[in-house]
Amino acid sequence: MTSTTRRLLLGALVLVGLYVGLWAAVLPASFHASFPGPFGPWVAQDGPYDQHLVRDVGTLHLALAAAGAVATLRPARGTTTAVALAWVVHSVPHLAYHVAHLDHLGPADAVAQTVALGGTLLLAAALLLPGRRPARAGTTAPAAEVAR
Repeated sequence: MTSTTRRLLLGALVLVGLYVGLWAAVLPASFHASFPGPFGPWVAQDGPYDQHLVRDVGTLHLALAAAGAVATLRPARGTTTAVALAWVVHSVPHLAYHVAHLDHLGPADAVAQTVALGGTLLLAAALLLPGRRPARAGTTAPAAEVAR
């Protein structure tokens, strides 16, 4: 995976974190009543409004976005791995909970929610794939490249 691809994946996770985080932290009642916007509302159908809980979800996503932004600007392998692992640790139980509790959603919302949450997990998991290693000076090229 190239550094450009890693930055794009990190950027996508930053955008997810900002979208969820800013909305939930700044306008928690609106987030509860209307998230995710074009679909849903998914959150309101899952339980009563709890301002503290919604703001905590928002600030968690803002923290993930902040870490992702740092990793995007300084894409060292360790930083990228730490951000990816944080998203995976968050995303696995989050997805598992929602997949087990789809009964309150219509079919289109159930699919959209599962795809959205699974997509976030896949973005993070992709960042854990090994990167390309540059060829070391003094090494010979593989036979296929020598033939060109």
